[in-house]
Amino acid sequence: MAHHVPITAAAFASGSLPRLSHVARRLEQRDWLVRGLDPADGRYTVATLTEAGLAKITEAAPGHVEAVRRLVFDRLTQAQVRHLHEIGRRIAAGIDEDA
Repeated sequence: MAHHVPITAAAFASGSLPRLSHVARRLEQRDWLVRGLDPADGRYTVATLTEAGLAKITEAAPGHVEAVRRLVFDRLTQAQVRHLHEIGRRIAAGIDEDA
């Protein structure tokens, strides 16, 4: 199962885009993340957690992943998840403009 995480604003990571890219590269080296171009808009990078990456997050924050899935994603349709992704992208773009 793919776990997409939008990475559109380094501000969320309290750093620059190169720093965020460096962190993503390190996660890729551990097989916790894969990156690729957003098929809807090639200007963006889509980071996808691997199963090993999700396992690591679950291990690091017991109960958190299950709670987010249960309280947020289990209540949404696939279309609503796509809309949430687009909403997040627009918010991040606004943050980038204000930074």
